[in-house]
Amino acid sequence: MAESMKGLKRTYRCGELSVANVGEDVTVMGWVQKQRNKGGIIFVDLRDRSGILQIIFEEGDCGQENFVKAEKMRSEFVVAVTGRVEKRAGAVNENLATGQIEVRARQARILSEAETPPFPIEEDSRTKEELRLKYRYLDLRRPDLQRNLILRSKIATTIRAFLSREGFLEIETPILNKSTPEGARDYLVPSRVHPGCFYALPQSPQIFKQLLMCSGYDRYFQIARCFRDEDLRADRQPEFTQVDLEMSFVDVDDVIDATERMVAEVCREAIGLKVDLPLPRMTWDEAMNRFGSDKPDTRFGMELRDVSSVAAGCGFGVFTGALEAGGSVRGINVKGQAEMPRKKIDALVEFAKGYGARGLAYLAVMPDGTYKSSFAKFMKEEQLQALVEAMEGEAGDLLLFAADRLKIVWAVLGALRVELARQLGLVDNDAFHFLWVTEFPQFEWSDEEERYVAMHHPFTMPMEEDLDKLKDQPGAVRAKAYDIVLNGVELGGGSVRIFQGDVQEQMFEALGFTKEKAHEQFGFLLDAFRYGVPPHAGLAIGLDRFVMLLVKAESIREVIAFPKVKDASCLMSEAPSAVEPGQLAELCLSLMEEAVQ
Repeated sequence: MAESMKGLKRTYRCGELSVANVGEDVTVMGWVQKQRNKGGIIFVDLRDRSGILQIIFEEGDCGQENFVKAEKMRSEFVVAVTGRVEKRAGAVNENLATGQIEVRARQARILSEAETPPFPIEEDSRTKEELRLKYRYLDLRRPDLQRNLILRSKIATTIRAFLSREGFLEIETPILNKSTPEGARDYLVPSRVHPGCFYALPQSPQIFKQLLMCSGYDRYFQIARCFRDEDLRADRQPEFTQVDLEMSFVDVDDVIDATERMVAEVCREAIGLKVDLPLPRMTWDEAMNRFGSDKPDTRFGMELRDVSSVAAGCGFGVFTGALEAGGSVRGINVKGQAEMPRKKIDALVEFAKGYGARGLAYLAVMPDGTYKSSFAKFMKEEQLQALVEAMEGEAGDLLLFAADRLKIVWAVLGALRVELARQLGLVDNDAFHFLWVTEFPQFEWSDEEERYVAMHHPFTMPMEEDLDKLKDQPGAVRAKAYDIVLNGVELGGGSVRIFQGDVQEQMFEALGFTKEKAHEQFGFLLDAFRYGVPPHAGLAIGLDRFVMLLVKAESIREVIAFPKVKDASCLMSEAPSAVEPGQLAELCLSLMEEAVQ
């Protein structure tokens, strides 16, 4: 039967005790990790969020009643123990921070009994994630998950302190917003008092933080919850948290300076990592041409090389056909892998097809200097030699080529270099490589919509020298946009915002908006712009991703207390779920027949 805490007060958490407390009477509380009965002596490992502490119950010392309670203790019982801190009589446990001490129990209370958990509560659990997420409240007791969430809290505290010192004001923006269909799909919330109308949950506080700049608050920040109805990956969730900030009377360098100093302080305080500033920068064009990605992983080489000029006029139709269609031929040099088995090369070809390639050409420079290739028979010896020289190939190297539209070539080779680095163990998992990617394209072409769409959002300022291209050459316009990247993952990004009405009108026109449509979607922002707008810029960093990378987790689910799975459902609470017909009637909603089958 469970007992109460009446008259007891915890004096320490389990992991807070050390040899400095030897001889002290203490009261500790927590969960039983395990119990070991050695006859007249019972050892109990007691766990709380701070760590594990060994408790010793000796029959002659603690009294029969307390010894009987210790005999009953099982995994995950919640107990309170009062006793004296002693140096361990047996061997020191080097794996525990409290491994030099133990508490000799004098009194014990069983505060709550527990059924046998569906899986062991232990670090680096091998239990299937689906089962752990169903019982997330148990999974969250694991010390490694608790360390992640404790560190996440510390990071949020560090961010708040830094931004406060820098003059930023923490201001909350609305959760129930107006839907703006540009970008990812919105999560919609029906209104009961406005039948047939809907709120949208915010994809970001973008419009409101710009309005705060219009309102004269100068520097704003928020650790904001955001929502996007999109397909999930390892580093995405339907609801996520971002560190959102905006600054007035600034340009690109001001935002970058404040952000990288904040990032450096977080890394130092959270994991003791020294980040050298300023962080390196490269333009979007450079990132794509060297790495095939706008979030390049620079912890290893294997950079892309453009061999289009060498491949022009060769006898290999795949290369020449791509070039004649306005495409490109590029490759990567996989050093020392000329003798990679054909089966592995074929697997790489299939991998490349997943990124839009029709195939993958290869040329192996064998150790004896001969060539082994999928296309050698179509080219002369001197052409092959020129290709190898253009790739800086040496004996023992494997050269892989993609030939297609440039967008596909970048995607294929960018993904392929990352996959090969993973397979070949080329990535230093202890390294943290930050960089900025700048001067993104203002627009990207959408085949689905058959129009240009904003690469970031419609309020991003073009580079001043490209303003005259907005109308006639939108594809050539560069944006005053910047992303911060860590180890091949986009941590966040931002831009200088448009603050002149005529430039904003040109932007909407380039996106295919009529004045009426622009005002319908963003009227309150455009109206605010008529009353004096300061130049302003900002940025948002994904807090979940940042923590994930700092703790070297494989998924952001490991740093979020109650995450969703890939279909955006919660295995624990079983959300989303059906609702009562009366709730739908209040909202003037009915379900389509196929939705309820």
